[in-house]
Amino acid sequence: MNTKLSYICFRTLKNHMKNKQLILLVALSTFFVTIINAQHKSYNIKNGFSIGGGISMYNIKTDNFITTKGNGFVVSLAAGVDIPNRWYTVSYGMQISENTLEISGRITDDVAGNEQIKYKQMAAQLGFLFHAKVLGNNVTIDAGPQLQYNGDLEFKNSEQEGYYINGYGDLLASDITQMSKFNINGAVGATAGFGPLRVSAQYIYGFLNMFDKLNKNLNQNTDFKGNPETIMLIALFTF
Repeated sequence: MNTKLSYICFRTLKNHMKNKQLILLVALSTFFVTIINAQHKSYNIKNGFSIGGGISMYNIKTDNFITTKGNGFVVSLAAGVDIPNRWYTVSYGMQISENTLEISGRITDDVAGNEQIKYKQMAAQLGFLFHAKVLGNNVTIDAGPQLQYNGDLEFKNSEQEGYYINGYGDLLASDITQMSKFNINGAVGATAGFGPLRVSAQYIYGFLNMFDKLNKNLNQNTDFKGNPETIMLIALFTF
């Protein structure tokens, strides 16, 4: 009787241990399957940096003056984040540029003329851009906002400080140099390249009135309004 009872207890204990092993096996299997699936669905996020430089073509869009776009230079720094399974990447960066433009003027206030008064202007933009992938990372369409800080207009030739602005009787070229310092820009463009080398083209438009200070400082009975616009062509090295 004791032998039979011991046998029954042994079988019961053995079955119980098998059940515990089965439960443990199922639990471990579920755990590893979960880990594998989680690893399969994880994203390999890549961070990158770029540095480059190029040329700028700058103008101030206005009805108050006769302007001509000028050429300058630009230096660009940016950091990007790439999520491979997404249709876009993002980047944030800074551009520093020296831009030039010309405004029609004359030497004296009582003699007609058409002298091109040459100005230059330093500017810096901080921007956040989205890059829509057209051909992977080799070709992207870029767009995003920028915050701009710029200096006043400066003369490339100091001898032109006493010139007069065409369209006005007594407005000196030196009277219009003070600019509003901040602007909010919209930038659109495209980037293309292979490996670490890229070429980027951007059109940048400033939404705020760059000539707002002129309305406060001058007594011309004129509503001065001007919006900066820039085209940049930049060669980039990414790493």
